[in-house]
Amino acid sequence: MTDDIAGQVIDILARQAVRDPADIDPDAALETLGIDSMGLVEIIFAIEETFDVSVPFNANAPEAGGFDLTTVNGVIDAVRALVGARGA
Repeated sequence: MTDDIAGQVIDILARQAVRDPADIDPDAALETLGIDSMGLVEIIFAIEETFDVSVPFNANAPEAGGFDLTTVNGVIDAVRALVGARGA
């Protein structure tokens, strides 16, 4: 399931960045993919819908939510944690 989560997150990010999923570097910063603050909101909605989780997010202080929205790997790890917590 872990690889499935990574693949689904990369698909979500690729759609928002208008790129092929194969071109998404897991170490890339979302900003370098051209994802802006509005794109982040759309990504959060897509993650919540895809994984049936609730993403902690404060638009005024994104770093305060404990959900890393800075890199591709950060988003993948955060989604894995949310999915794991949901199953616990």
